[in-house]
Amino acid sequence: MHAMVYHRYGGPDVVHLAELPKPLPRDNEVLIRIHATTVSSADWRARTLDLPGGFGFMGRPVFGFFGPRQPILGGELAGVIEAVGRSVTRFSVGDQVFAFAGGKFGCHAEYRTLPEDGLITRKPANLSFEEAAALSFGGTTALSFLRDKAGIRAGDKVLVIGASGSVGAAAVQLAKHFGAEVTGVCSTANLKLVRSLGADRVIDYTSEDFARSGDSWDIVLNCNGAVSFAEVEASLRPGGRLVLVLGSFAQAVGLERPRKGSEKRLMSSIAQVTVEDMQFLAQLAGSGALKPVIDRVYPLADAAEAHAYVATGRKRGNVVLAVGSRPD
Repeated sequence: MHAMVYHRYGGPDVVHLAELPKPLPRDNEVLIRIHATTVSSADWRARTLDLPGGFGFMGRPVFGFFGPRQPILGGELAGVIEAVGRSVTRFSVGDQVFAFAGGKFGCHAEYRTLPEDGLITRKPANLSFEEAAALSFGGTTALSFLRDKAGIRAGDKVLVIGASGSVGAAAVQLAKHFGAEVTGVCSTANLKLVRSLGADRVIDYTSEDFARSGDSWDIVLNCNGAVSFAEVEASLRPGGRLVLVLGSFAQAVGLERPRKGSEKRLMSSIAQVTVEDMQFLAQLAGSGALKPVIDRVYPLADAAEAHAYVATGRKRGNVVLAVGSRPD
């Protein structure tokens, strides 16, 4: 099979096309013929070892001391099940699915095996493979932080910083689904996009500082690691939460925290994802309540070019890799 691989850390040029053996599913696994995958910020960080502030020392222990432990990047996919192991009961050959491999990667290829009880669910019929491939990373991350960590409720006022990225675009739509009043923060070029996702208000950070707007929110979801608690504290309502999708090491270990006795909270953690979360996202996408945002689509062989674009930090939503031919 064709796959995009890398054997050393570095720039986009370390990613190259290779021919690898086609994997065979074990008894409890399915073999997925991949039709679309994505290049996400997670792929960029694994390729470069450029991690959020203070986390740099964890790069090689996590991804490989002497080189990448997993040479195939790509954490999400959409495709068709081509074969199943003999104990598989959830799926059948021909099922159209999308799946999330997360930090195990391996999706920048023509085929990927996954356990049938993994993060796999059937693709909504109204979504293309490209759209379905772009559901998992942003959607599950936004869902985990908004619903499970922050406990979003109807009527909450929510500020999404980085509202035009993969996680931010999903967060705006999910927050609206949960009945919140949503303000998105993005650049001038992305104001129209964020409004189209349902944001009640959009702040252009190039000309306005949300922290000086005089407004306040119940939840501030920080998707890009750009703010400290001190910068946000006055913008939080009593009981308000600064929720960090990306944050510094100091924030993660509690060195940066609210003052003693404060009703306001700083929340930093890792997204926890279940197959029920994937099914929930599929239901929302199937009903039209959640629409993956796709910036650009590249052929698999042009993955290095896609990596270079993601590295600019200017992508809107998701960058997709189209893999092979489509089913009839």
